[in-house]
Amino acid sequence: MIGWREWVGLPQLDIEEIKVKIDTGARTSAVHAFNIKPIHRDGEDWVRFDVHPIQRNDTVYKTCEAEVADYRWVTNSGGGREKRFVIVTTLRLGSGAWPIEVTLTDRDQMGFRMLLGRTAMERRLIVDPARSYCLKKTRRKEKVPKPKPSYDAFPIIEEEE
Repeated sequence: MIGWREWVGLPQLDIEEIKVKIDTGARTSAVHAFNIKPIHRDGEDWVRFDVHPIQRNDTVYKTCEAEVADYRWVTNSGGGREKRFVIVTTLRLGSGAWPIEVTLTDRDQMGFRMLLGRTAMERRLIVDPARSYCLKKTRRKEKVPKPKPSYDAFPIIEEEE
């Protein structure tokens, strides 16, 4: 059982965790990728790309490489069609891990850096849209209380009459 958003890992891409939106309406999974460059290695088609794994943070990025599994026309949420690279990589979710197909696309304007489509979930997961982070809670920074101002640092000066 998973919620409408979860934390996942993409170990083959060296991405320890990335927040993913679960989308049963999308057939294919997608990850936010930029600087996408096709490369050839040992006669095979590969792709090199960068990923911002942290939501709303454009300074941290990972450079990834993967073998191209396919090129596919995908209709995006705005109704536009674009040809995307498709890679196969391992998805780690909770205690499980399995290979999934992921398309590479610019999701910079979207709320989530990754979208998990229904093909990646098929026969493995049940989605409860009323819940979030069922398998792993977000790492919250421990709140440190702010120190109260010390008035000892400001001596009281009595005015002379």
